Order: sequence, then structure tokens, then C-alpha cells
Amino acid sequence: MKPGSHTKSTPAAHVAIIMDGNGRWATQRGRPRLFGHHAGAKRVREIVESCPDLGVKYLTIFAFSTENWRRTQVEVAGLMSLFRRYITKEARDLRDEGVRVRFIGDRVRLDAKLFNLMDELEQMTESNDRVHLTIALNYGGRDEVARATKRLAQDVASGRLDPEQVDEETLPRYLDTYVLPDPDLVIRTSGEARISNFLLLQSAYAEYEFIDTLWPDFTRDEFALLLDSYSNRDRRFGAVTA
Repeated sequence: MKPGSHTKSTPAAHVAIIMDGNGRWATQRGRPRLFGHHAGAKRVREIVESCPDLGVKYLTIFAFSTENWRRTQVEVAGLMSLFRRYITKEARDLRDEGVRVRFIGDRVRLDAKLFNLMDELEQMTESNDRVHLTIALNYGGRDEVARATKRLAQDVASGRLDPEQVDEETLPRYLDTYVLPDPDLVIRTSGEARISNFLLLQSAYAEYEFIDTLWPDFTRDEFALLLDSYSNRDRRFGAVTA
């Protein structure tokens, strides 16, 4: 739907989630932060499995940001180990359940083993179409735009792209998400009301839900309630209701 149009919302085909609150969830239980991250990884499985019944075709989750490298070395190393373990453990089930997995973000800083596992999972699931799961790993919206702009500039410099033809539809074709529709709904858990550099261009006309629930406590039922709320919204895209 283009800006300027007006429609009653249909079910959210693409939902993006900022999965926040793992560390606080663990701290509340007197456990180390990595305990919360492991609990959060298990929650991903439940939400992915619920998508077909809830009408969600595309699910994009924010797993690790470009800013998360600032955390302690212990936590970062633990997260990288968790990502490797998650991919290894879940790969076959994701494939068999019809989930297509993609990764977005800058892979250059990731270790070779994790990089290879990501590549293998993408190839293993590339023919699936039941749910499209996109995992943002070492991802930042500003970083994505910078990388996309660099590629666009290279095409202009080489003559492959006429600068006079560049418009607002051009840059999205260079983004990590170029094969995906823009998100309809963005959810952030844990009570924080900010977007944290996530899908900056793609979510320009998305609806938002900021909820208090910590990610490890986020259930299928709560997901369904948020989707129901979204379906009753009046999305005007800049227009005025008659």
C-alpha cells in the first residue's frame, strides 16, 4: 500500500520483533544474563510455529545489533555460541516445517564457523515458503543504509545506474531486505519505547506495539492478541479518513 492511500488493516503478513528483556528476565531470577538469552531462543521456536495459524507469512527478529558488541566479552562470546548452537540444533526442524530462513546484517565481523552455518541454513531452506523467518544478526539500520548507499554509488560510478533515475524506490533495492515486503507491524517487548536502529527505512509506515512483557515470557496467546489489535487499526498512510 502506497503512502496517501487509506485502508482498514488486513492481517499482518509481515511482523518484525525487537526481542528485548532476556537479561532482565534472568536477573529477576537470580541467574546470569546468558540464562535469559537461552530462554529467549526457546521462545523463538514457539512464535515461529504459531505464525501459519495466525496468518503471519514473514517474521523478522532482531537477534544481535551492531551496537551489541559493546557488551561484555563474556556475554558476546556466549551469544555467538548460542547462535551457532541454535542453528545446528534447529536447522533440520526448520527445513522440515517449511520455514525459509534468511539472515540480514553485516557478516564480515562474524566468525567463520557461524558465517558458514548461516550460509548452510539459508541454502537448506531456500525452497521453503510456509514461513519466511529473517534473523537480523550484527544488524543496524544505519549500517544497512550505509552499505546499501555504497553499492548504489558503485553502480552509478560504473554506469550501471543513471543518477537521474534514482528515486525513493531505488535505495530499497540495495537493502538487505530487498526480497521482503515491508513490515506491517513492529513489536518491541520489555517496556522500552524505542526502535533501536531496527529496519529504519522499511518500517516507515509500520504500526508499532511497545509492550511490557519480557521476551522469554512472550507467548503465542499474547502474539495473537497483538495481531488482532493490529487488524482493527485504521491505517491511513498519510490520508484523511472520509
